[in-house]
Amino acid sequence: MQTHISSLNSRLRDVPGSTSYGKVAHITGMSLVASGLETSVGIGERCFVRGKRGDVLSEVVGTSEHGIVLLPFGAWDGIGIGDQVRTATDGDVIYPCEGWIGRVVNALGVPVDGGGSLQQGRHSRFFKGEPLNAFARKRVGPKMDTAIKSMDVFTPVCRGQRLGIFAGSGVGKSSMMSMLTRNATADVIVIGLVGERGREVQDFIQDDLGEEGMAKSVLVVSTGDEPPLMRRQAAWTATTVAEYFRDQGKHVLLLLDSVTRFAMAQREIGLSAGEPPTTKGYPPTVFSELPKLLERAGPGPADDGDITGIFTVLVDGDDHNEPISDTVRGITDGHIVLDRRIAEGGRYPAINLLKSVSRMLPDCHNDIELRIMNEARALISRYEDMEEIIRVGAYKQGTDPVVDAAILFSDKIKAFLSQRKHEAMASDEAFAHIYQMLGEVGVEIPVEAYQDAEG
Repeated sequence: MQTHISSLNSRLRDVPGSTSYGKVAHITGMSLVASGLETSVGIGERCFVRGKRGDVLSEVVGTSEHGIVLLPFGAWDGIGIGDQVRTATDGDVIYPCEGWIGRVVNALGVPVDGGGSLQQGRHSRFFKGEPLNAFARKRVGPKMDTAIKSMDVFTPVCRGQRLGIFAGSGVGKSSMMSMLTRNATADVIVIGLVGERGREVQDFIQDDLGEEGMAKSVLVVSTGDEPPLMRRQAAWTATTVAEYFRDQGKHVLLLLDSVTRFAMAQREIGLSAGEPPTTKGYPPTVFSELPKLLERAGPGPADDGDITGIFTVLVDGDDHNEPISDTVRGITDGHIVLDRRIAEGGRYPAINLLKSVSRMLPDCHNDIELRIMNEARALISRYEDMEEIIRVGAYKQGTDPVVDAAILFSDKIKAFLSQRKHEAMASDEAFAHIYQMLGEVGVEIPVEAYQDAEG
């Protein structure tokens, strides 16, 4: 009889909109095994499990000798052996549209902001889309003004670039995201909060985004108390929404906080599905899913828009060589390192200028901007090399003119780069200030060259 049901379900799988049925055979922890659906659904497809408390949406994450392995988007509370399992039709797609701008949705695209029903688009899009073919993309576009002084000068972002922000907890990632959402020149901003603290969601919307930021943003939220499928799904949903607006010809800024929590959710899913743990307990699928997610951002096709991706990485134990940090750094087009020591010194954003890199340099700066940046970086580097000697009083002023200039410049640049999250400064103005500071410490750049670049 069971063989007959499986055969019938296999045929129904090819019928559009058809539903196949099975039953709960086994439950262990987060994973549930359903029998009777082995030939009806594939990995990543959705099912409903009917229990005493109603239907629970779930996803197929693997197979076993007893059936398919499911994980819930909620909890298995009230589910028992023999309960009905049915396939979900159209469960892995969403219908984004312009009406989503200004709204807050959960990982499944359901509104959670109390603003009423959500307008649905005409065409469906799969949550887990495929990255564009490398030869179908345009090249990275021109520089994007962020109004963050240290970024615009030392680690510039270009249209269609993918940049990682690496930091430990409490070093200023959220504040930096709020600055980007308020000031970045993009048509639409899509923000994915993955595994966020529930308390901070309203703070981020009201204090960091504000009405101005929310007016051009779509916010996808999954809090830390939600199951791993929901946390992983939030990253996919935010990226899918960004892809929709890209295909409408818009420049989209995609902010994902954080990739680390996405990886942790995938770790829980992979281990529950029976994958072997590898580096620091992460199963192999974590390192295959990360590039699939991050590569979906970037320049679009010739006639479409672009997705500029900013991905935060929560560095485990402030170890910037831990597996997730190392993997993301190798995928993205640059990285910004937020340094706890700099934050403790009171400078925000706490960007370590010497350890941060934009792979769009040197092409995204003009000649004079590049010279200003290089001269400033050289003095900062020189001061850092001599900092311990200077601090203990072992350096005598006048011994080395370059070190003397570096000491004077260090005080000036630290004060200048400190920026509150509601402050903004245009890129040209930031370069002009640093140009002036270099002149004050004796680094001469011809005025004619700077004026020519300005012109």
